[in-house]
Amino acid sequence: MPLPSLKNIEWVTTDCYGDLIDWEKGISEACLKEAEKDGFSFEIDPFMERFFEVQAEIMAGSYELYAEVLRRTIIKVAGEIGWEVEPSRAQFLPDSVAYWMPFREANAAMDRLAKKFNVGIISNIDDKMLGISRRHLRTELDLVVTAQQVRSYKPDDTHFKECARRIGGKKGWLHIGSNYDTDVAPLLKMKVPVIWVNRHGEKLAGRKKPSLEVKTFRDAVKKLGAGG
Repeated sequence: MPLPSLKNIEWVTTDCYGDLIDWEKGISEACLKEAEKDGFSFEIDPFMERFFEVQAEIMAGSYELYAEVLRRTIIKVAGEIGWEVEPSRAQFLPDSVAYWMPFREANAAMDRLAKKFNVGIISNIDDKMLGISRRHLRTELDLVVTAQQVRSYKPDDTHFKECARRIGGKKGWLHIGSNYDTDVAPLLKMKVPVIWVNRHGEKLAGRKKPSLEVKTFRDAVKKLGAGG
C-alpha cells in the first residue's frame, strides 16, 4: 500500500502505547521495582519478551478490561520465573500506568501533526487508563477508539473498522504504528496506508512491506510534511 499524496490525507491516527507513551519502559520499571521489594531480580529483556507473548495470548481470548489483562499477565509471567505475585497484589501494574512517560519527541510531534491533519488514537486500552496517560499528552484529539469501546483487541480489525465508520470511510486516512503485528499488518490487509515506526530495527522477514518505515515517531511526522 503506497503512501498517498500529502494533499489527500485528512486523518492521521496512531496508537498511544509504543508510539507516544514508552510503555515498555513503564512496564519494566514497575515490575523491577515491585520485585525488588521481595529481593527478587531478573533479566529484563527475556522477561519483557515473555510478557508481551502472554499478554497477546490473553488478549486473544474473551474480552476483558486491559487492567485485568495486565494483572493476569504479570501473575503468569512472574510465576514462570519463580516470583510469586498474588492476585491481590497484581494491581501494582495497572496502577503504574500513571507513571508511563511519553517519548521525548511525542508531544511536539503530535502538536505539529494536529496543525496539519485531524488526529486520533486507536489503542488496546481502557478508557480510564487512556485518560490517565493523556495527562502526559497535551495535543487535543479529534478521535479516540479504545479496546473498551469496541470490546476487542488488535490485531483484530474491529478498532480499525470502527475508526473508518466514525471518519466516514478509509479514504484520506493514514495510520502511524510501532507494532507490526497489531497495527501494520491488519491495516495493510484493509488497504489503509500505514507508516511503521520500527523503533527496534526489526526485520520484515517475509512480511508485507508497510507504506513507509521510519525509526521514530518524529521521523514519521516529518515525512508527512509536519516536521520542525
